[in-house]
Amino acid sequence: MPRNLDVAALRSFLTVAEAGGVTRAAAQLNLTQSAVSLQIKRLEAAFGQALFERHAKGVSLTSQGEALLGFARRMLAVNDEIWTRMTAPAFVGEVHLGCPDDLLAPHVPGALRDFAAAHPRVKAQLHTAQTMFLKERFAHGDLDLILTTEADLGSGGETLAKRPMVWTGAPGGTAWRRRPLPFGVVAGCIFNKPAIETLNAAGFDWTVEIDGATNPVMDASIAADIVVRLHMAGTVPQQFEVIDHRGALPRLPDFRVNMYLTQGPRRRLAEPLAERLRTAFAEAEALAAE
Repeated sequence: MPRNLDVAALRSFLTVAEAGGVTRAAAQLNLTQSAVSLQIKRLEAAFGQALFERHAKGVSLTSQGEALLGFARRMLAVNDEIWTRMTAPAFVGEVHLGCPDDLLAPHVPGALRDFAAAHPRVKAQLHTAQTMFLKERFAHGDLDLILTTEADLGSGGETLAKRPMVWTGAPGGTAWRRRPLPFGVVAGCIFNKPAIETLNAAGFDWTVEIDGATNPVMDASIAADIVVRLHMAGTVPQQFEVIDHRGALPRLPDFRVNMYLTQGPRRRLAEPLAERLRTAFAEAEALAAE
């Protein structure tokens, strides 16, 4: 007949194992040492096996205790998740964040995670699109907070970072050496115009090799060494590399990472998320300047 495990005793077992002793575990659990010791003894009695070896400097796990450790962590994690889910209050609002996909890493996931932990009653929705479409949706009130990549700062926004654009291609690729230069154009990409203007101003021989492609098609074309593209420094995907052209390609202009925050009714909910993004970019810029 199945028997039920004592979750409180499992928590004491795990805390003693991680703390290395009953005294430190009792302090963490806000229990007396005798209460923790009693829970461990009951658990050992239930299993009919010793879980700890006692010695002058504290305790250490037996082989049976080592076997139980992973199960205890998993069971307590599930227990805590169930408790949180079932007791958390309903959402009192939601925030809609828009971001180009090339700006998602590394700052956005961490900001969303921290926001969710600090504001569990606010639901954060992430939307990805190119800057021009994000600004349209923001103007219509569909998005409460957006990150953009732009040459200049628009009305009501703030600049979080200013970075140079770089030529990118396949690792070890040679597409950048070909003439005319095979340039890939993603439909609606805000980088298209400045790249073309830069090439023309330099009198450079170039051609559109892939025109109007989606990002996945363009990524595959770059990886196949068919075309070159450009990215903002610090946002180059791991599967590509910054081309070390040593002046063989025109120098590109700087671009900005801008943030726009709604003035609408959800501004109060969006402000804490905006502050987390602001801090993340500020810390990254400070590190880059060192």
